[in-house]
Amino acid sequence: MSTVLHLSDTHFGTERPAVVEALVALAARQRPDLVILSGDITQRARPAQFRAARAFVDRLGAPVLAIAGNHDIALFDLWARIVRPYAGFCAAFGDDLAPVHVAPDLLVVGVNTTRARRHRHGEVSPSQIEQVARLLATADDRQLRVVVVHHPVAVPQAGERANRLRGHEAAVQVWAAAGADLVLGGHIHLPFVMPLQGPARSLWVVQAGTAVSTRTRPGVPNSVNLLRWGAAAAADDPAHADARPPCRIERWDYCDKEQAFRPAWDTVIRPQRASGQASAHR
Repeated sequence: MSTVLHLSDTHFGTERPAVVEALVALAARQRPDLVILSGDITQRARPAQFRAARAFVDRLGAPVLAIAGNHDIALFDLWARIVRPYAGFCAAFGDDLAPVHVAPDLLVVGVNTTRARRHRHGEVSPSQIEQVARLLATADDRQLRVVVVHHPVAVPQAGERANRLRGHEAAVQVWAAAGADLVLGGHIHLPFVMPLQGPARSLWVVQAGTAVSTRTRPGVPNSVNLLRWGAAAAADDPAHADARPPCRIERWDYCDKEQAFRPAWDTVIRPQRASGQASAHR
């Protein structure tokens, strides 16, 4: 079974030291096989902020797949924004803006949804959509197929629709048909899990809140997601012995009183094969 720790919107430069330490402790207990960082790693894309973020993820004890968010492009340095917008990100996390992680039971495809010309909103191009689809098509049913974006492809509230990824409609349809199980994102600091039904098959949108930043929403604490996937999770479910194993998605919230992350809720989904319906329960 693989365990994936999904973080987003760390916004280093606004981090809470106690929450940082609590998250390092959570990673030490859970021992994830992969850490996914879905953008807005820094607050203002400053070198010191990227160095702090890199030092933090190095303490988590697992490989890291990181993509940039809109905050990871310099805002006030116009020359840097135009000429070398990802210099800070690349110095800290490598030159690959669309990283891919492949394991026997996991395929994770990162997508760069930021654009230097945009201050906030994200975009995915037809060529990016097709490239992700080609990668997804190489997976088999043993692998959980995950796409990572910064800007959400779907939102649960009408007031958040302006924050959706430009090109999300086409992306969701093509990626679902190509076999995507989950699309992970951040940007809006609002954690949720929701299904999307495409014409070929359904997939699930998994959003993370802000992991360690002071920039939380009212009533929404710092939070992260843990994803657990693998054949071991299906051992207690003989009715679905021939199906793909379930994936458990857990949200963990930071508790100020305990200065620790605690489980808040979980959703168990059964990713589909090429056809049929996925199911879930909480």
